Amino acid sequence: MNLLLPAIIRETRSDKPVDAAVIWLHGLGADGNDFAPIVPELRLPSSMSVRFIFPHAPSIPVTINGGYIMPAWYDIKQADVSRRVDDVQLRRSAAAVHAFVRQQHEAGIDSRRIILGGFSQGGAVVLEAALSCPLSLAGVMSLSSYFPTADSVTVSDANQTLPVLICHGSQDTVVDESLGKQSETALRELGYQPEYHSYPMPHSVCPQEIRDISTWLQRLLS
Repeated sequence: MNLLLPAIIRETRSDKPVDAAVIWLHGLGADGNDFAPIVPELRLPSSMSVRFIFPHAPSIPVTINGGYIMPAWYDIKQADVSRRVDDVQLRRSAAAVHAFVRQQHEAGIDSRRIILGGFSQGGAVVLEAALSCPLSLAGVMSLSSYFPTADSVTVSDANQTLPVLICHGSQDTVVDESLGKQSETALRELGYQPEYHSYPMPHSVCPQEIRDISTWLQRLLS
């Protein structure tokens, strides 16, 4: 049994039982606080009772940053377009996400009402985690990210038709948008029909993207 990573929890309602969950992973060097403030910005309808879970990545040495120890879901060995990463660590992080899915499922939330999301490094982890999850999920969103395990992921029978949202900035100099496009192509080759949005922004999140994420979440969870 995986021990759960520490996480920040936010719920959209306090007067109504939670019936859906979003597990949202931050990027390299950040922590769960990075995206916790986005919950009210999504402006979800008052009828929706959703639990948002923002886990904190463990601190590990990161090769591209000179071995400096920082919060990271896995080591990145090269920063060029090949984006060589530590697949073992990435899958360990995906297993940690699976542990959160199991926890929420055991707490009474139908797994088909659980969405995985992640920014940058977090987006790479949730693509692996969602496609390989043994429980059926509601969807997965990958933001300003890439799909380093596209050629090696073991797709679960439960999630072969999973809704996928990909968002990327056309001015991203950290994770070039070409990597987001490659993710879209790889997912289509695996039989998925990802929804792709591009925005005139750097490696960040913009208001239109937040609106699009909100629309997507409402479509899957309402």
